Amino acid sequence: MDAKIIIAIDGYAACGKSTTAKMVAQHLHYNYIDSGAMYRAVTLFFIQQKINYQQEIPQIEEILSQINIHFGYNAALQKSETFLNEVNVENEIRKMYVSEQVSPISAIPAIRKAMVTQQQKLGQAKGIVMDGRDIGTHVFPEAELKIFMTADMHIRALRRQKELEERKEIGTLEQIIKNLEERDYQDTHRKENPLKQAQDAYLLDNTQLSFEEQCQFILQLAEEKIRQKQQLSYIQN
Repeated sequence: MDAKIIIAIDGYAACGKSTTAKMVAQHLHYNYIDSGAMYRAVTLFFIQQKINYQQEIPQIEEILSQINIHFGYNAALQKSETFLNEVNVENEIRKMYVSEQVSPISAIPAIRKAMVTQQQKLGQAKGIVMDGRDIGTHVFPEAELKIFMTADMHIRALRRQKELEERKEIGTLEQIIKNLEERDYQDTHRKENPLKQAQDAYLLDNTQLSFEEQCQFILQLAEEKIRQKQQLSYIQN
């Protein structure tokens, strides 16, 4: 009997949540949903439309109704891509100028509510791996497997710097650390569902782990959760 589960991966920026989640989803033949990309796409829209998010936005619902986000898969590049109003923005939303604005914009209650509603719809059929900041605590508190990822700040900054260099962007280590520290503070101190480890989440500190080791850690837990669900389904039927 096929027993699908929800895997929620939360944690700090530049901990490798997305790349890890993608690999886990690929191995399990699950759908991968990058919740962070959704907030980045909204942030890009706000920047492009020159919307001042630091002031009260009375027409926020109308603005959100103009935003359509969906994901696609580029078979040639073997990667998922984010589309904002039918435009591929995968590369643009990863740039530093978006990273610098995403935390305050994603903290706006109306935006979080709209994105969470979309995320929950995507997970109704289960068989998904979703990463973000509040997936295990708020979006899917009933997720069968929850992971909370963390790593040493210097290691995180080096990883983010490497990502930027691969995209031909320039960012000093000092700039990146400052950005990560600001994001950490904003993510953990926002009023609406702040970043924190769920009580039943497994802590994964990957400071000294290879990519393969951290993926294997999650896959072993996932396979055990799937077996448990299969056994329970067998007993109930």
